[in-house]
Amino acid sequence: MTTPHWLFGDQLGPHFLTPAGERGPGQGAPVVMIEARSVFRRRRFHRAKAHLVLSAMRHRAAELGDRVTYVRADTYREGLRRAVGDADVTVCHPTSYAALRLVRSLPRVRVLPARGFLVAHEEFAGWAARLGGRRLLQENFYHWVRQRHDLLMDADHPAGGRYNHDHDNREPPPRGTAMLDVPRPYRPREDDIDAEVRADLDRWEREEGVRFVGRDGPRRFPATRREALAALRRFVAHRLASFGPYEDAMLAGDPVMAHSLLSSSMNLGLLHPAECVEQAERAWRDGSVPVNSAEGFVRQVAGWREYVWQLYWHFGEAYRHGNALGHTAELPAYFTELDADAVTARCLAEVLAQVRDTGWTHHIPRLMVLGSHALQRGWDPAAVTDWFHRCFVDGYDWVMLPNVVGMSQYADGGRMTTKPYTSGGAYIHRMSDLCRGCAFRPTDRTGPRACPYTAGYWAFLHRHRDRLSGNPRMRRAVQGLDRLADLDDVLHQERHRPDEAP
Repeated sequence: MTTPHWLFGDQLGPHFLTPAGERGPGQGAPVVMIEARSVFRRRRFHRAKAHLVLSAMRHRAAELGDRVTYVRADTYREGLRRAVGDADVTVCHPTSYAALRLVRSLPRVRVLPARGFLVAHEEFAGWAARLGGRRLLQENFYHWVRQRHDLLMDADHPAGGRYNHDHDNREPPPRGTAMLDVPRPYRPREDDIDAEVRADLDRWEREEGVRFVGRDGPRRFPATRREALAALRRFVAHRLASFGPYEDAMLAGDPVMAHSLLSSSMNLGLLHPAECVEQAERAWRDGSVPVNSAEGFVRQVAGWREYVWQLYWHFGEAYRHGNALGHTAELPAYFTELDADAVTARCLAEVLAQVRDTGWTHHIPRLMVLGSHALQRGWDPAAVTDWFHRCFVDGYDWVMLPNVVGMSQYADGGRMTTKPYTSGGAYIHRMSDLCRGCAFRPTDRTGPRACPYTAGYWAFLHRHRDRLSGNPRMRRAVQGLDRLADLDDVLHQERHRPDEAP
């Protein structure tokens, strides 16, 4: 009899059931899926995220039909016991340390290699070992992945003559426009399963004390393989060409810009990253998209996503406790409650509203508006990581731990990135229209119209001057402190800034 195979809620694509040699799940193996209520009791997730995950799981169960045993239980242990009793079961390597501890603690569960990524753990370990202790730089890793998987390569040379087309992908938004002139992204249609999920979430809140944050409007992200493939096709055919130049730009009236909105589909396992980058490369080779747009998307998927996944496991679980800058401040209520209406600074208010309403923003608002604000204010990086995990539809432990601890909050002291990523209001002003109509001025450091990002930037540099002055990429910025005639006023202002929304 074929051993049953357990699917977690982020292992929903066909590649988690396709045979992969002796170590894969058996052909046509019975499937077990467990909806554990304790997950939602332990943490306060965004309501749209809870809806998406449960909808995707229930849709997958409906597709599998009689092949699946779908159990709704309080815990995974209880659900597995009800599903298979004392029988053996297989499961693909989970995506978090907590889930891995769980499955390894169960005596009759056999853990198979991870799926849903381009690079196997042992391949990454070999690459890292060959560096002989040198830094695991993302750019070097990206080149290696491109070469190993023959992605956007012309023989031994990168397409377009170079691996990185960032120089062409940092354009500010077009002047005088509120929205990019690109077709809108794919939007799924809700069905009876979505209605059932929404009714269950309402009941959990009403009767069981489960609490969520954010709004659960009509579902914006794919919950099925069919929907995810349609979203991928639409992005590649109609939006990818415009993605590259404006991937770092922000517009208040167009939070999606030309981004793919495919991260949640890949992170649920509905799409495999290989098919995403292969379609982007095919579009470049047939002449429908420029190389910089294809490369920008490939770098996000095959470069950054793979890099983050590998570092999560390579650095070990202790990485989550990193706090090199000694930041311990609590997250204020306006942030934890996604209370955009309490915020005066237009950039922060707009981005918090996007998170509140959709559970998503693209990578620049995450890094340079939300993350930069948290870094400048000295908030506890573990709490910031937890917030991003809970409040984003594509947020998982493996996603957010390196992205927030390493990239956003510099809490690892530079193991992952070579400098802290924060800036004054000038960057936001250059790359967006978010300063237009704001009560603050990006050029003002002090006074009633002092931009909280500009003042916060200089206060942050001063607070960590000793550490950052030795960083080659930060040396000039730190030296700029000596040219500020009003530095004392800035520091006094920031020390006495009330702990409320800027």
